[in-house]
Amino acid sequence: MIQAFFLSLGQLLDRTIAMVFLKSLLVTVVLFAAAGVGLWFALDWLADTLGPRLGAADPDDAFADIATLVLLLLASWLLFRAIAVAVVGLFADEVVAAVEARHYPDAHAQARALPLARSAAMGIRSGLRLLGVNLLLSPLYLLLLVTGLGTAVLFFVVNAWLLGRDLGDMVAVRHMPRTALPAWRRRTRLRRFALGAAGTGLFLVPLVNLLAPVLGAAMATHLFHREKRT
Repeated sequence: MIQAFFLSLGQLLDRTIAMVFLKSLLVTVVLFAAAGVGLWFALDWLADTLGPRLGAADPDDAFADIATLVLLLLASWLLFRAIAVAVVGLFADEVVAAVEARHYPDAHAQARALPLARSAAMGIRSGLRLLGVNLLLSPLYLLLLVTGLGTAVLFFVVNAWLLGRDLGDMVAVRHMPRTALPAWRRRTRLRRFALGAAGTGLFLVPLVNLLAPVLGAAMATHLFHREKRT
């Protein structure tokens, strides 16, 4: 895992991977901006509609500004991961292909390039799965707050599992049919959990979290091919 991380880090300045990082970052920022604008207008409408009924004679934009900021801050810890994973899924095949071309040329020559539609579908499913599972577990996260560390531990384990599964699939689909994926997932569950744990850890570090999806895809490529050699 450590070797995969440093090999991936060393390839960040490759033109293809650098372009994927810039594209994914731009799309993520645009989506966050769109969400923020939409939420501001929704809360502004809510203030104008409910304000007079609640006795506020002159509701203004301050409510929407403050509420939007608070809600975005509360949601960012989850939404960033979901959006970033979904977005990088659009371009993951480019990252995987670049890593394979440099380090595993024989495997690269035999790989199947993914159509953009399938890459997009996989990315969207990954983002929605991450968002849905965490929302489903949110009551349990709240209950475990009294334990001090319980919420953080559960969040880390769940997201490591989700991220490892999706990053692994981004590479595996280039080299095996869909029917072979379930057996491969069972055989590599511990290795993929370790990959997901590393990726989740990267997401927790400010600024580094911007690189986490691309680094995760590159690391997944190294781990997939090294596992195939053993």
